Amino acid sequence: MRIYLDATGGDDAPQAPVSGAIEALRARPELEIILAGPSEKIASLLSDCEDVKSRITLENVTETITNHESPVMAVRKKTDSAIVKGMLCVREKKAEGFVSAGSTGGVLAGAMFRLGRIPGIDRPALAPLMPNGKGYFLLIDCGANVDCQAPWLVQFGLMGNAYMQGVMGMENPRVGLLNIGAEAEKGNALVKETFPLMEKAPYRFIGNVEARDITYDKADVIVADGFSGNVVLKFMEGVAGTLMGIIKKEIMADFRGKLGGMLAKPAFKRVAKAMDYTEVGGAPLLGVEGAVVKAHGSSNGHAIACAIYQAMNMVSGGVVQKIAEKLQDINLH
Repeated sequence: MRIYLDATGGDDAPQAPVSGAIEALRARPELEIILAGPSEKIASLLSDCEDVKSRITLENVTETITNHESPVMAVRKKTDSAIVKGMLCVREKKAEGFVSAGSTGGVLAGAMFRLGRIPGIDRPALAPLMPNGKGYFLLIDCGANVDCQAPWLVQFGLMGNAYMQGVMGMENPRVGLLNIGAEAEKGNALVKETFPLMEKAPYRFIGNVEARDITYDKADVIVADGFSGNVVLKFMEGVAGTLMGIIKKEIMADFRGKLGGMLAKPAFKRVAKAMDYTEVGGAPLLGVEGAVVKAHGSSNGHAIACAIYQAMNMVSGGVVQKIAEKLQDINLH
């Protein structure tokens, strides 16, 4: 399986993408990687990986799409960027998946205009896996579509359902709609319009999910417009960081706390790992004609490796095909 990796994007590029590529190649013997970036600089970082070097193809690119420019214009003009060339590579079947820690807007625009949507999908959506105490749930959308229409939300549920079946191995995922109340009549105009449509959709719709129930394993897929989903995502990240900081501060406050902390250290490590985004890899972009994973901008090498595994699982799980098949059972227009 061949994955195209953008080595120009992210806070620690190209070191983190190169490190992640090497880690993934050593863990997955069936993997090949097209590593895109300034070839001379990347080649200098590959001096100690002779064991996997034969499965790396370097692609020199001279342009980078940044967070400080219009994504659509950048995708049109910067044709020698890793994002544009990578999407075209997937479209032409020269690679099966694409991973980048670069510009989110650039990845979205590149996927939309160079890779293309699955026929019947109105809007692709970003869908990160989030911890819920027992495992993970999928939050869709988390920022790709700030303003949404009801049919799009129904499609988000369909795409999230396909991802959890194909990648996470869930036979019949529970799909919920983010709302301010559990009752069907609650919410704004958008969710009120969406609720009856989701009831008729070809997946297991379990109704509204309130914000306080998000982390209590109420649903495997939680559907939201991009604005609300992004607020939930960043709030959860902030709360996790704040709680870990408070716990650490209180443990170090006195002798008994330090003693208890030493005894509970293994448990704290497990909790920290469960809350660590690097273990997930990134957010898949669902609804486009290929396996696309947007890694966090601050990803280290291990996070990039996990994002590569995520893209591989999307391919082997047939997520794109599952979405296309489910679309045949739904009529929103």
